[in-house]
Amino acid sequence: MQAASVNPPQTAALADFSAEISALHLSPLWERKVKLGPGSACVPALWPYARMRPLLERAAGLISKKQADRRVLVMENPSLRGSSFISNSLFAGLQIILPGEVAPSHRHSPSALRFVVEGSGAYTAVDGERIPMHPGDFVVTPGWAWHDHGNLGDAPVVWMDGLDTPFASLFGAHFRENHPADSQPLTRPHGSTLHLHGANMLPLAYAPGQGPDAASPLLVYPFDRVSAVLLALARDCPQAIDPAQGYKLRYANPATGGYPFATMAAFMQLLPRGYHGGSYRSTENAVFNVAQGSCRVRLASGVQQLQAHDVLVVPGWESYSLEADEDCLLFSFSDRAAQQALGFWREEGPGGA
Repeated sequence: MQAASVNPPQTAALADFSAEISALHLSPLWERKVKLGPGSACVPALWPYARMRPLLERAAGLISKKQADRRVLVMENPSLRGSSFISNSLFAGLQIILPGEVAPSHRHSPSALRFVVEGSGAYTAVDGERIPMHPGDFVVTPGWAWHDHGNLGDAPVVWMDGLDTPFASLFGAHFRENHPADSQPLTRPHGSTLHLHGANMLPLAYAPGQGPDAASPLLVYPFDRVSAVLLALARDCPQAIDPAQGYKLRYANPATGGYPFATMAAFMQLLPRGYHGGSYRSTENAVFNVAQGSCRVRLASGVQQLQAHDVLVVPGWESYSLEADEDCLLFSFSDRAAQQALGFWREEGPGGA
């Protein structure tokens, strides 16, 4: 796939014309410098958890949760320094909460996800329901939903935040509001969304929402259920293995069958021991986090060895292949939902485009 290019001869008259119209905030299309092919200036980047974990502890000793509001180390793409974005379309950060701490309740227009990395005893409260957090759990926080976090346990808890903040910024639609109380009132019993929406059944009068209300009504996808499904798939349906992705499943909105968010998709995949995947690329910007085990990711820039909880971003249209010497469970989230909805998403893999 080649990018189109326009290179007309530059004459003195054209140069004078360009200078003249510049004062009117105009530029000639034939002199455009915008990239006309797939991909972006973003680069693959790795954040090893072994390096991140001590830095999170240091941050916890330097600033309280209340002072920081959210004690997060933001993972910025090396090509986007100062933006707070891990790719042109996604935000990702690692958040730590200590025993007894509360991250005050607020809400914002960007949608958010939590992928729990380490520790037990913490919770996130979303729209009146308190959700216990366990390693490997995927938690949905719809846009403009009140949410706060707390740690009732006796050890630190760490999770990865993923947000579609760049979308809100692009449209100038990033709104934020603090709740009058640190913790929002609990109006739904623990586990209510899991009981109502986690068994392939829906309340009789349920109707999927639109816009920000189109997010998944199921707020937590427990890791024990997800990992059990993938292990059973590998055991009972070995033919289902993908030549580039291993055994890969997407988290689904139980009300629509679509993605958990209008903008973001999320996945869990199993790379079985000895797996060597073929080269793959797509237009999605993807953020990977190793839930269990380890794997290798082969990129044009070299081989990245990923251990448990390491985070890797692979920008759109960057070719990569996956390998594993042991069983590896790999979580990821991406902007595929938005790209598919808008008709932009493309992929190339071992089976062709």
